[in-house]
Amino acid sequence: MNRQKKLQQLFKEKAKKASAKLAPKKPKYISKADRLKLAEESVQESTVPSTAGVPVA
Repeated sequence: MNRQKKLQQLFKEKAKKASAKLAPKKPKYISKADRLKLAEESVQESTVPSTAGVPVA
């Protein structure tokens, strides 16, 4: 009985690892401060090209 239990336990562990590899990956966590920083950069980038597109004589 003990040998069967060990084999079943090993089989379950391998099956669990295999299914974990097939599962979709969670996106990497981005902190609130980083999200605010990225939002500010995108706002600055959207305002800069509109004035940079005008040629200076």
